[in-house]
Amino acid sequence: MTPPLAPVGWSRWLIPPAALSVHLSIGQAYAWSVFKPPLESALGLSGTQSALPFQLGIVMLGLSAAFGGTLVERNGPRWAMTVALVCFSSGFLISALGAATEQFWLIVFGYGFVGGIGLGIGYISPVSTLIKWFPDRPGMATGIAIMGFGGGALIASPWSAQMLESFGATGDGIAKAFLVHGLVYAVFMLLGVLLIRVPRPDSVPKARAKAAAPASALVTTAQVSAKSAVRTPQFWLLWIVLCMNVTAGIGILEKAAPMITDFFADTDTPVSVSAAAGFVALLSAANMAGRIGWSSTSDVIGRKNTYRLYLGVGALMYLLIAQFGDSSKPLFIVCALVILSFYGGGFATVPAYLKDLFGTYQVGAIHGRLLTAWSAAGVLGPLIVNRVADSQEEAGKSGPGLYGLSLTVMIGLLIVGFVANELVRPVHPRHHLPANTPGTKPETAQPAQRKETPDEHSTTERERSV
Repeated sequence: MTPPLAPVGWSRWLIPPAALSVHLSIGQAYAWSVFKPPLESALGLSGTQSALPFQLGIVMLGLSAAFGGTLVERNGPRWAMTVALVCFSSGFLISALGAATEQFWLIVFGYGFVGGIGLGIGYISPVSTLIKWFPDRPGMATGIAIMGFGGGALIASPWSAQMLESFGATGDGIAKAFLVHGLVYAVFMLLGVLLIRVPRPDSVPKARAKAAAPASALVTTAQVSAKSAVRTPQFWLLWIVLCMNVTAGIGILEKAAPMITDFFADTDTPVSVSAAAGFVALLSAANMAGRIGWSSTSDVIGRKNTYRLYLGVGALMYLLIAQFGDSSKPLFIVCALVILSFYGGGFATVPAYLKDLFGTYQVGAIHGRLLTAWSAAGVLGPLIVNRVADSQEEAGKSGPGLYGLSLTVMIGLLIVGFVANELVRPVHPRHHLPANTPGTKPETAQPAQRKETPDEHSTTERERSV
């Protein structure tokens, strides 16, 4: 499919709404926890089993983003958005059939496998196009789209809860909810397919003129190919950083509704089903706000310092939940919101971190490969929380006792990520492409425009050669 070129006079501000129509739709994945209790009740599933569609969906997101990135660049954003629409909506329709016939494997296949491909292709579909339209504001442009993905549950969570209340939390009721999701999201994503355009070579000259790359120890002015990037220790350190940060956030997100219910089940103010759905929506709002807020902050304090915040303060938030979460509902909610803001911010900040280290030449392809860390985290996070909760329940524990061990594990994972971030150094020059490589152009450093952040200033000449 030939990418649609924008006609003369086409406003670039029509592209963010196109991206949002896709990302807000596929962001429904973050509201999966609303369906967990009804599915467990209707189909007799354990918490670990009911997490399988979500886990497989995240795995397929990472894999399809990693291996489909080249096709997305070759065929253009409209092709990618169309594929995402078909796969994501079809996943819901297959899941509806599975719920109606009480065949759980169909829900896993539909929502997890087919829908997961739609998640991955849809996630990366507008990113490179947004960067082309907004070379003067690439962080803001990609932040808008990635923020939309994080905010999807803000819409989907109360909407899904309302449908389950109206249709009933039975197999037939869940099937109807899945069916409505598939049809409505297809129409909404179609708006993005119709609006998306690729900029003409002369359509954003002023934006290009404004673009400038700041200079610092961790911001390269050279270019590194995707093939070379995956051979560097920096890529794999960032893979660990992203995986640990995502595992910690997704562990709460996937089981958010039942977790807050369990924590306060034996108190004077138990959490109702509707309140639990509202909590999921709040987490989605924090996820969404963190994507644009923390990623913008990273432009000021540096990427490395920002990830120190995500991982270090995130571990502290988990510790507070583990020790005092059941004694104060506001404390539990605030800590969870901070963790989810770091989770979202980690996704939005990592493309800029990759650009700092590897340049702009193939940063989209490098980003796609790094998202396999998301696939791993999509398995690890829910598996840790659900498996531990199931085993603790079998041991006779209840309430907060179901989660104490898993929260401790999350703290350990965040510490591992913190150490990996500390080990990140500038990429060795042997991985840099020659300046005359086709498709590359050197970035101009402007030291006077930006002060070095503390983590950048402390990098020694010895470290620069690592």
